Amino acid sequence: MTTFTPPQRTATLADAPAIAELMRASVLEVFPRFYDERQTASAAEHIAHIDLRLIEDGTYFVHEADGEIVACGGWSRRSKMHTGSGAAADDGRPLDPATEAARVRAMFVRGDWTRRGLGRAILESCRLAAKAEGFRLLTLTATMPGVPLYRSFGFTEDQPVTVTMPDGVEVAGALMTRGIDQEG
Repeated sequence: MTTFTPPQRTATLADAPAIAELMRASVLEVFPRFYDERQTASAAEHIAHIDLRLIEDGTYFVHEADGEIVACGGWSRRSKMHTGSGAAADDGRPLDPATEAARVRAMFVRGDWTRRGLGRAILESCRLAAKAEGFRLLTLTATMPGVPLYRSFGFTEDQPVTVTMPDGVEVAGALMTRGIDQEG
């Protein structure tokens, strides 16, 4: 059986509505396997929230099939670690590639496109782009549905984390890191 891999490209601001729709659909479909109804609803509101700065920075990627975005994700050279816990004063601060890790951010795959290598392809694009800018490490805050993908790509779990949403709902996750040049 031949598996079709839809092409990847850098996201544009025109993609924002479709990306937001994909994020929400992905959370509503995948999160119930890992979180309760209240956590899933909160995540659909606060985690499945597009950060336009990633698109503006040219560090966000999409896979498109038949005119629909079926996977998205990216990385950031800025301090903001993840969406979901609200804003912090230094979110826009540029990271120092020599001493800080680039952030992998906002990875979502449509439920019917999971386990086809799209997330891994986006992670590889993030790795290569961050490496080209001199970063030596990647870091991310994973929700539980993403942990297996990130492990398979060479990320290790540094510590469990709890993300508290602006509505007070808590979602378990993991802080994970990976060397830019490590095998994985």
